[in-house]
Amino acid sequence: MANPTGQELRDAIAVVTERIGYAKLYDRLVRLNAFVSRRKPPTPDALADRIYNLTSGLRRQVPATVAFHTVWAETVGESIGEETTKTLESIADRINATLTDDERAVREDRVSELETALDEYERLLTARVGPPAARFDMLIKAVNPVADRLRRRPLPPEAPASPSAPAPASES
Repeated sequence: MANPTGQELRDAIAVVTERIGYAKLYDRLVRLNAFVSRRKPPTPDALADRIYNLTSGLRRQVPATVAFHTVWAETVGESIGEETTKTLESIADRINATLTDDERAVREDRVSELETALDEYERLLTARVGPPAARFDMLIKAVNPVADRLRRRPLPPEAPASPSAPAPASES
């Protein structure tokens, strides 16, 4: 899996903060033992920097990494829905089929297939969670060659609501 840059993690923290609020985000991370100190950083960006430093960019398997992934899944992942998840998994299989056996490169003869599958995956995910959340979710699930391609692409526009698309799960 690819690891986020500091700015990508700040953007992800901003997405979660926008959805549940900074205080609730911080409290949830504390309850998940992400930090030894309970001293709250003054801003979401400072919190993201703390998480980035503690986890080496989500590379290290430490409590802060697990806590971040848990909060991300609770906040963003749950709004994707089971049916959409199945469709995304099918598209992910098509993406993976374009990679070499060691997953270190894209097969030269399958680049157009990869681009088509990435467009489809991102369009579907963006419709459910919005462009910044979709991009970050894709980055943290992607292998490096796919993440590199994603980083070169512009952020997709906000998808218009579609009558055929299922509505995001509401918070109760």
